[in-house]
Amino acid sequence: MSFRAINEKYLEPGSQILMVLGIVALCQPWNMLLHTYGVTIILIGLIGFNVTSKIPREEQVGTGHGADQQARNAGAQH
Repeated sequence: MSFRAINEKYLEPGSQILMVLGIVALCQPWNMLLHTYGVTIILIGLIGFNVTSKIPREEQVGTGHGADQQARNAGAQH
């Protein structure tokens, strides 16, 4: 499994889940420690998502476009 596949399957969704958990930690009334670090958890998830979303997916590597974009452009030539 390549790094791009690991990023697409685990890292990008993991950072999204971390952002949601940070919001839950910020809004919950039971644990003061979670409430204290809620914004920090959100920011770590946001930075992680910004980094992982910039890594191109496997089918987009080298071409700059996905296969769908190339198929649409092929029929548009005059």
